[in-house]
Amino acid sequence: MSDRPSTPEPSDAQPEGSEASRSAGHAGRSEHSEQPDRSEHSEDREKSDRADAASGKAGVSGAAASGAAKTAGPVSGGVATAERTADKGGSSADDDSAEPDQDHEWAPPSPAPWLADVQAGPPAPVRTATLWAALATGVLSMLFLGDGLAVNLLFVAIPAALAAHFAAQAAGRRTRAWTLVWSVGSLALLAVPALRDADWPSFLAVVTAVALGSLALHGGRTWPAVLLGPIGVFNSVFTGAVWGWRGLRERAGSGNGRVGPVLRALVVAAVLLVVFGALFAGADAAFADLLGDLVPDASVSGGPWHGLLFVLGVVWALAAAHTAAAPARWDRAVIPEGRERGRVEWALPLVVLAVLFAVFNAVQLAVLFGGYDAVLKKTGQTYAEYARQGFWQLLLVTLLTLLVIVVALRWAPRDGSRDRTLVRGVLGTLCALALVVVASAVRRMDMYVEAYGLTRLRISVLAAELWLGLVIVLILAAGVWGARWLPRAVAASAAAGVLVFGFASPDGLIAERNVQRYEETGKFDLDYARDLSADAVPALDELKEPLRSCALRTLAQGLGEDSPWYATSWGQARARQILDDRPVSPDADWSVCDRFNTDLMYR
Repeated sequence: MSDRPSTPEPSDAQPEGSEASRSAGHAGRSEHSEQPDRSEHSEDREKSDRADAASGKAGVSGAAASGAAKTAGPVSGGVATAERTADKGGSSADDDSAEPDQDHEWAPPSPAPWLADVQAGPPAPVRTATLWAALATGVLSMLFLGDGLAVNLLFVAIPAALAAHFAAQAAGRRTRAWTLVWSVGSLALLAVPALRDADWPSFLAVVTAVALGSLALHGGRTWPAVLLGPIGVFNSVFTGAVWGWRGLRERAGSGNGRVGPVLRALVVAAVLLVVFGALFAGADAAFADLLGDLVPDASVSGGPWHGLLFVLGVVWALAAAHTAAAPARWDRAVIPEGRERGRVEWALPLVVLAVLFAVFNAVQLAVLFGGYDAVLKKTGQTYAEYARQGFWQLLLVTLLTLLVIVVALRWAPRDGSRDRTLVRGVLGTLCALALVVVASAVRRMDMYVEAYGLTRLRISVLAAELWLGLVIVLILAAGVWGARWLPRAVAASAAAGVLVFGFASPDGLIAERNVQRYEETGKFDLDYARDLSADAVPALDELKEPLRSCALRTLAQGLGEDSPWYATSWGQARARQILDDRPVSPDADWSVCDRFNTDLMYR
C-alpha cells in the first residue's frame, strides 16, 4: 500500500484549517508522510492503487487532477504546495509510485557540430558489380599474395579499384580530373615492388599508394582533406564489411536473386578443375610443370593463411567501395583562423630572422667562391668533419622554416591590401633565403658522401631535403597565384617524389656511387655492400675479382630460391640473369673475403 494523499469525496470536504487540509499541504515534504483517518480513506487508496497499476503515472496524475477539481479550495492549495515542493527537488508520493517510462531508449550523445558536418551520410545500396569485384579481390589475394609482393599487387588492386568505381557510380558521384590523378598515381606506385627488389622503397611506395587511393575515394582540396583523407578508409573497414554482407543477404534471400546459383556454379567448376587438373598433372610431367608455373600454390598446409588473405582482400575492397559510396566530407572541416596581430608585432621577428638567414647565406657564398681550405684551416676541422657537421643542422633549419611560415600565416594581419603586400613581401623573402639554405644542405651532403660513401639513410634524407625545397618553391608560387591549389600540389609532389625515388633504384644508386668511390680512392665498405638488395647486382658486377665475388656471394645465395613469376620483381630477374652468365668465383671463400675486407678498412 503506497503512502499517497487520497482524494476525498465531495461530501467530506473540510473547511480551511482542518486536519485533512493540513495533511494534504505537507504531502510533498517526505516520501514517508502518512495521512490521518486511514479508516475513512482506505477505500479511496485501494481505488488509487488499482488505477496506478493500470495506467502508471498518467493515471495517478489524472486521479489527482480529478480530486483537485472535486475538493474545496483548501485541499487544492495543499496539492499545489506538494507540486511546488517536488519542483524544488523534494520527493512526493506520486513520483515514487509512478512506473518508469519503458518506451524511452538511450541515445548516444550527438557529435560536435564540425564533426557532424564531416561525417559521411548513409551509403547507397551495394551493387552486384561491387560484390563481384570484392569477391575477385579476395580470390586474387588468396592466390597471389602469399609468396611475396611484386606485380601481384597490381592484380589485387585493379578489382578493388573497380569495386570502388561501381560504388561511386551507384552513389551518383562523378569522376573528376583529380580523382583520375590520384588513381593513376596510386597504381603507378604499386608498380614499384614489381620493378625493385629492395623492401624499403617498396614499402614507402605501398604506403603512399594507399594514401593516394584514399584521396581518390574522398576527394577534397583543403588541408584537412589532404591530411586526414587516408583515415577514412580505415574507418570503413568494419562498416564496409557490414554493408557488403547486408547487400549479399538481400540478394541471396530475394526470389529473383542470381547470386546464389552463380556461387554454386563457381564452386562446382572449381571442384571439377581441381579433380581433373590433378589427374592430368599426374598423367603427364610436361603438363604438371606447366600447371605448376601458372597456378599458385594452394596446398592444404597453407589453407589458414590463404583463407586469411581471402578475408583481408574482401574486407579491404568493401572498405574502399563503402568509402567511395559515402565519403567523409573533410572539406567541410573549418580550421579557425588565428588571432590577427599588429604589423610590427608580426613582422619584426620575421625580419630579424630573414636578416640572420641573409648573413648565413653570405658566409656560405664566400666559402663557396673562396674555397674550403681557409675555413678548414681556421676551424681546425677536416673536410669530412665539416661536411658531417653541416647537413643535419641545415635540414632542421629547413623544417623549422616551414613551421615558422605556417604559424606566421595564421597570425598574419589581414586588414587590407597593404597587409597582404607586407605578408607576401616578408614571407617571400624568407622563402627565397630558405632555398639558399636548402642548396647549402645539398652541397654538404655531397661532401659527406665524398668522404664516407653513400648509404640508404643519406640518400633518403637527401631526397627529403630536395622535396622540402620543392615545397618552399610551391609556397612562393602560392603567394603569387593564390593558395587554393597548394594542398593538392604538395600531396602530388610528395607522391611524385616517392615514385621517382622507387623507380630510380636507390640500392642500385648506392652501389654505383660506392663502386665509383672505390675506383677513385680504393675505399669500399664490403659489409654494407653485402646487405644491399638484388637491385645492386648490376653495379657490383663491375668490380674486379675477388672483390666482385665477395660482394655478390651473399646476394647470390639469397637469389638461389626461385619464387613464382608473379612474386618476382624485375630487379630479381635481372640479377639472376647476371649471376647465371657470370657465376660467383669459388676461389673467393670466406677467408679470402675476410682478409680483403680488413685490408679495405685500414686503407
